[in-house]
Amino acid sequence: MRIGLLGTGNVARALATGWQVAGHDVVLGSRSPKERGEVPELDGFAVVGVREAAAHGGVLVNATPGTASMGVLEEIGAAALAGKVLVDVGVGFTEGMALSHPNYSLGEEVQAAFPELSVVKTLATVDSVVMKDPGSLEEAGTIFLSGDDDAAKGTVRLLLNDLGWTDASQLDLGGIGTARGQEHFALLFMGVAEAIGSYGFGIKVIRPRAA
Repeated sequence: MRIGLLGTGNVARALATGWQVAGHDVVLGSRSPKERGEVPELDGFAVVGVREAAAHGGVLVNATPGTASMGVLEEIGAAALAGKVLVDVGVGFTEGMALSHPNYSLGEEVQAAFPELSVVKTLATVDSVVMKDPGSLEEAGTIFLSGDDDAAKGTVRLLLNDLGWTDASQLDLGGIGTARGQEHFALLFMGVAEAIGSYGFGIKVIRPRAA
């Protein structure tokens, strides 16, 4: 599958590595590709402009900071995004580390702004290491999906499989409105990380025992 990742940070590199190993054709998109292409951590990745990354991928991945995501997508333009699937991993924080979308979600904002783009929110509740290597956890965790397009969620499910997230570990929350829960979990995520001294953890939905 051809995948265009928007962003060149830890998240983009981790996902690009995982999907490259699985055999996918990935590129990283940057607003300044020449400068980013000289960063040692990006050695081995194809780094292109964000428009080129969008043109490359049938599936796109928003791995940009949540406060910058809309600007990047607007630069690409609605026409270039139409008909594509967007895996939205972004969570936005203000300079004071408050949520940038306290009463809604970035996923909802993107979907409303680009109705011909199929947005699927996922991977927003774990750090970059666990995203691409869920096997690093002591036991299987739960990862969530939110989106209005079932076919798009089916595509994303397969990509999650390729990272090691089994079907049993994936929980479909419903429409894109449920992306709020994923993004707002970031506040609890930060609290847990501080309490245990690590970002490398997951969460697991445990069902009640049968009556």
